[in-house]
Amino acid sequence: MQVSKKRNIPTGIAMSLALALGGAGSAFAQSNETQLLNRLEQLAGELEKVKAELKQMKQKQDAAPAPTAVAAPTPAATSSSMGTDTQLSSYGEITYARPRSDSSATQADIARFVLGYQHRFDSKTKVVAELEVEHAVSSSTDAGEVAVEQVYVEHRLNDTYGFRAGLFLIPLGLINQNHEPNTFYSVNRPLVETAIIPSTLREAGIQMFGEHDNGISWSAGITTGYDLTKWDPLNGESVESPLRTLHQEGQLARSKDLSLFAAIDWRGIPGLRVGAGITSGKASHGSKDFLAPNARATLADVHAQWTPGAWDFSAVYARGTISGAGELNASFAGAPYLVPKSFDGYYLQAAYKIPLGGDYRVSPFTRIERINTGRSFDGVLAGLNPTAYDTETVWTTGVSFNIAPTVVLKADYQKYKIVKDSDRLNLGLGFSF
Repeated sequence: MQVSKKRNIPTGIAMSLALALGGAGSAFAQSNETQLLNRLEQLAGELEKVKAELKQMKQKQDAAPAPTAVAAPTPAATSSSMGTDTQLSSYGEITYARPRSDSSATQADIARFVLGYQHRFDSKTKVVAELEVEHAVSSSTDAGEVAVEQVYVEHRLNDTYGFRAGLFLIPLGLINQNHEPNTFYSVNRPLVETAIIPSTLREAGIQMFGEHDNGISWSAGITTGYDLTKWDPLNGESVESPLRTLHQEGQLARSKDLSLFAAIDWRGIPGLRVGAGITSGKASHGSKDFLAPNARATLADVHAQWTPGAWDFSAVYARGTISGAGELNASFAGAPYLVPKSFDGYYLQAAYKIPLGGDYRVSPFTRIERINTGRSFDGVLAGLNPTAYDTETVWTTGVSFNIAPTVVLKADYQKYKIVKDSDRLNLGLGFSF
C-alpha cells in the first residue's frame, strides 16, 4: 500500500501566489463591472432614441386631420382632398320646368352652383365655407345672386361636445342643413321647406353642439334674427314665404334684437331619425316710430325619417308666427300683402330605391304637401283684406335616377289643388362631392 507524500510549499512562495491570484480576480471583477456599465449606458441611449421617435410619431398623428365620418352624402362628407388639411366640395342643380297651362312659360335654369371648402387647422379646429351663385348670372339687371351660404369656425372640446361661430345653417327640418340635390328625390326642394322654412335659412351667431353615443345629437345658440322693418306690403314674395324677405343672412344684419334657437335629433334605432327645432326672437330692433315695437318671429318644426330596407319614409311639420304686428297691418290697410300672424305646412313622402347594378339606382317617389302662408292675421280691417289664405294641397310624383352615388337625374310632375295653373312637369340634373 502506497502512502501519499505531502509536498510542503515554502511560505514565501505561497504568499506570493495568493497575492497574484487575488490581484487577477480583482482585475477580472473590475473588467466585468466596466463592461456592464458601458452596456447599461448604451441601452439607456437606445431607449431615449426610441422615446424621441415615439414622441415625433404622436405629434404627427395629433396634427393630422381627423377622419370624416361617412353619413349623409353632404359636401363635407364627400369632398375630395386638396392636401393634408384642406378639402374642396361643390354641388349644383340644373332645372327645367314646363307649366301645363302655358307652354310659352317653359323655363330652364342653372338654379344654383356652390363651391365650398374645409380647412383643418388641427385635430379639433376647422373652418367651413360655401359660396353660392344662383340663376347663373348676377348683376343689377339680372335675377341671379352671389351669396355666402356658410362660413364658420368649428372647435371640438372632445369627442362629444363642441361649438361653432360664424354664419351657419339653422337646424330646422330635414332639408335646411342637408340640401344637396342628391339628398332629396324631387327636382325642387319640398315646398314646406322653402315656403314655411325658407331654406337655406342661415344666420350669424354662435352655437354649442353635442353628439352622444346613445344616438342623441343637439345644438343650441344665439344668432341674428329677423327684421320686420323690411316687410313690403306690395311684394308678392311674402305670400310665397313670409320669412324669406325678413331673415338677414349675415348681410349688415341688424343685431339689437337677437334670436335663440335649439334643436334635437335622435337616431337610436338604425334607419330612424326623429327630431324637432325652434328659433325665436324679437324683430323690430328698436326702430324709431315703428308700429310693431314688440314684434316677435318664431319658427318651429318636428320631423322624422325612416329607411327600412329599400324604403324611405319622411315627414315634416313646420309652423311659424309673427306676433305683435296688428298695428303695422292696420297701417297697410288696402295693401295686398299683410304680415301673417301664423303660417304652417306639412308633407308626407315615400320613396323606394331600386338598384340596377353598379352605381345605377332608380327611386320612384310620391309626396303630398299642405301649406298655408297666411293662416291668420292681426289688425285686419273687415272688407279690406282677407282674414286668412286658403290651404293649398300639392302632389309631387316622380323618379330620380342615380348614375353615380352623388349624381342624379330627376323627373317629376306637380299637381296643385287650388292654383291649377301651377301644375307642371319638372326635369333636373344634380351633383355633389
